[in-house]
Amino acid sequence: MSHDFPAEPPHELTADLPPDLTTPERLPFFKRLLARVMGRGLSRMQAQHVPSWRQGHADGFLNGHAEGMDEGYAEGRLDGIEEGRRVLVIRDTRPGEHRGPRVDDHLFDDWRLPLTNELKKRIKADVALKLPSHAQPTAAQWKMIFSDTPSTYVIAGAGAGKSTSLVLRVLLLNHYLGFELDSMTVVTFTRESRKDFINKLIEIMGLWGHDLSLRQAREVVRTFHSRILPLVRSLPGFEQLQAFENLSSQQGNPSGGDLFGNKLLDDGADSNPFDLRINDAQRQQMNLCYRDLYAANPRFREVMAPLYRHSLQLKELDRDHPDVQKRITVMGLSSKRDEELCDVIEDLWIRAGAWPIQGVEPMRQTVEVSGLTFHVHGYAAELDAWIVLGFDPSEDQHLRRPDAKLPVWAEWVIKRTLFQAFCRKPVIWLENYEASRGMMQSLSGAAVAGPGFDYKVKGELSAAPLLDCFVAAAGFIENLGLDVPDAVSQMSFSDQDPDRFFFEALSLFWKAFEDHLLEQTPPVMTYNRMFSLFGEHSPENLKLVSDEGLRPLSHLMIDEFQDVSPQIVSWIRASLREIRGRGPALHVGRGAQRSSLLCVGDDWQSIYGWRGSSPKFFMEFPKEFPSPGTTKVMLSDNFRSHQHIIDAAEHIVRAAPAISGKKARASGPVQELLPVSVFDRDDDQLVARLIEHYNAGDSVLLLYRKGSERSKLPEALQAVMNADYALPPGERRLKQLTYHSSKGLQADAVFLLGDCQHLTQSPYKNQVYQMAGLGKEGDLEAFDNAQKDEVLRLAYVAITRAVRHCYWFIDAAGNDDAAVPKASSRIATDKAFFEDRRGAVRIDESVV
Repeated sequence: MSHDFPAEPPHELTADLPPDLTTPERLPFFKRLLARVMGRGLSRMQAQHVPSWRQGHADGFLNGHAEGMDEGYAEGRLDGIEEGRRVLVIRDTRPGEHRGPRVDDHLFDDWRLPLTNELKKRIKADVALKLPSHAQPTAAQWKMIFSDTPSTYVIAGAGAGKSTSLVLRVLLLNHYLGFELDSMTVVTFTRESRKDFINKLIEIMGLWGHDLSLRQAREVVRTFHSRILPLVRSLPGFEQLQAFENLSSQQGNPSGGDLFGNKLLDDGADSNPFDLRINDAQRQQMNLCYRDLYAANPRFREVMAPLYRHSLQLKELDRDHPDVQKRITVMGLSSKRDEELCDVIEDLWIRAGAWPIQGVEPMRQTVEVSGLTFHVHGYAAELDAWIVLGFDPSEDQHLRRPDAKLPVWAEWVIKRTLFQAFCRKPVIWLENYEASRGMMQSLSGAAVAGPGFDYKVKGELSAAPLLDCFVAAAGFIENLGLDVPDAVSQMSFSDQDPDRFFFEALSLFWKAFEDHLLEQTPPVMTYNRMFSLFGEHSPENLKLVSDEGLRPLSHLMIDEFQDVSPQIVSWIRASLREIRGRGPALHVGRGAQRSSLLCVGDDWQSIYGWRGSSPKFFMEFPKEFPSPGTTKVMLSDNFRSHQHIIDAAEHIVRAAPAISGKKARASGPVQELLPVSVFDRDDDQLVARLIEHYNAGDSVLLLYRKGSERSKLPEALQAVMNADYALPPGERRLKQLTYHSSKGLQADAVFLLGDCQHLTQSPYKNQVYQMAGLGKEGDLEAFDNAQKDEVLRLAYVAITRAVRHCYWFIDAAGNDDAAVPKASSRIATDKAFFEDRRGAVRIDESVV
């Protein structure tokens, strides 16, 4: 314990004088009298003064007492200090509340690349010597190449020249820092971009004396799909695993795989993550699973019935529709002759061998339609719907009933219109004989060709075969990092919404389908399931991967990062955590140490939200990928387009949320500033301008919003395209693509066909978007609102493909629908970088 002593001695002490000094002892009277007389005499003689004596005596006592206290205090204090040096002093400085250690949630160790100023100067000198002047990095690009922090994100707008910078980053790690190539992976999104990057890597590494083979370069440059597949194959029992997306039909190749006679692609390198088409080999597996599940699972059969009925059920028609108003006048006559019409059509179906249908009870029944009597041909108990047979197009179009004025097909069309407008019973209208065969297979449980009908999920643009709808919906849900059955269990739909049956059927089918694929020899798995098995929800699986299998993920460089999905992000984070968790032991004896992540992207070019990707992970990069040090690089130079092209595209996209501070500047050769010209859709003008540019030697891109536009292009344009395609590949100058497919391309002149619009609302995607934590909290239409921003970004991508000229042709019919979000609403007529010629009177240029 500690003791406190006073700094000064206590001077203000009160002395208690002894009684003999204050009150003299009493003497006998005579002695007292003598003493008093003598005292007075002495006082008169000034030989003695009693008060002075008393005062002096008292002062002397007090002073002596005080001096004694001083001396005692001084000596005691010194002794106390000396003694106190041998006493432990404890001061409690702990916080009042208990706190444990902080959690280090970083994905990386706190380290830096060993880049000295001398090394940077040497690299810059080498690059200046070996690369041409137009390929020299800018200051911002050098910042990207020389980033020494564990994580780096690079905002690279259109035409920013990021590819060369990425290659130089690989060169820096390998050639100058000694990082082995098998410790790094460069990820591109498509096979085209992968091919281009591989060629550039081989070329530049060769300039530094590295003879990189095509195989070595392909090992470094990957798609996400081609990197996850060998990771799964490294585990016992999965050495021959095949990806479902890579199954393809064998085409006379005896060295193909052995799964049902299918050729098996090796590593998924050529798979396109945004290709939703189902080929025959994939469909075969889906049909087999559907057949088995339909036969074995009563609940699956129950939920399939209302889906089938909904797909085949006659669609309602508004009573004010012109066709209804025209045909209602003959409604009474049609009712009177309906039984005769049914006899004729039923005879045709029996003669064609299409009637009766297994699972449908043939029973001519009357139904009331707006107070009049009409007939149906049968009843499907499993579907709880009435069946009406149609007039097959293969039959004689001139066939008439006796004494009838109209042919049979026309009478049948009138009946169908009246049923659409006035019949509210569940009616399935079989249009042709083929429809009966599909129904027969489905109702009999012998649907080896799948369910045999199309379905349209709310929010999708068109109907598709049911199993294709399953694949699309499951893919979207899984891309968001969700499990299909679990997500479905959290959805809700109205009692009358057939989508509730669709998603229950999807939940049952998808679980059975994944099990079905794993039971094949060799086993098969979807890519989404592979990523899920090695994501943050299953970190224990990554511990099964060997050091050699995990090491290529140590130093990741990812291009087009704005298009990653939550599923991919989860896999990346889980892999980086596992790498850090293994510590230095993973890198013993190697030049490459620890781990790093460099991502290049542009949130303005995020256009795959409809597949489940989101720019959120790039826009919030430091939060999504916690690191002890993060470098942000902004590449603002555009080496492709002139400033008017840049400004027009940016003006449209600025209405969408974005990383702050973005503004591109034209940095290529000086060009004439030409505005983006906007026209009403006019195919004659389109063809004339396109041919003019093509004949002038320009490269041309013809971009359309929807793939269906391809078949509608004018014949004159098709002729030019065919002639160009006949040229050797290196001489072709004309490409036609969708807006989405054009990313990464450029041309002297770009022709855009169609507006960028968000036309639908998707209840199920809004729900799973919320489950995935995307969108603003409490936003019940998170996906739809995200799509409203995405149509602006899609227009930005399309416009920035242009080097010099951009022409935008927009259908005039859609201009007046203000309720539909569209990119063209951002066209600014008062800006020099737009020339809006919509509604202008056309002038015959041949006359001028």
